[in-house]
Amino acid sequence: MGVTGIGGFFFRAKDPEAIRAWYVEHLGVGSVPYGSWETQAGPSVFAPFAVDADYFPTDRPWMLNLRVDDLDGLIATLRAAGIAVIINPEWDMPGFGRFARIHDPEGNPIELWQPEGAA
Repeated sequence: MGVTGIGGFFFRAKDPEAIRAWYVEHLGVGSVPYGSWETQAGPSVFAPFAVDADYFPTDRPWMLNLRVDDLDGLIATLRAAGIAVIINPEWDMPGFGRFARIHDPEGNPIELWQPEGAA
């Protein structure tokens, strides 16, 4: 008996329908009723950070991390859609994976993670 995975991620938005549509269009997240989608099995990280940690913006209480299988392809698609993508080689961790960051239209940080060995 115990937790088998993340069942959902809930957050407030100024315009919930517009933000849901953005996630569906650009990340393929939440495209069926109630915003659910099927995910592939793989690691999930649960990591509280200190209030003043600078790993993500201190004015935001959370950062969504999404596992991806083709980071370079997704980066190209996002940039073609006019979405700013931040790449910092210092974020990449040998043996763990590669990372990039974007922000949704309300400024919420989203980390894109391609685990080592994916794609």
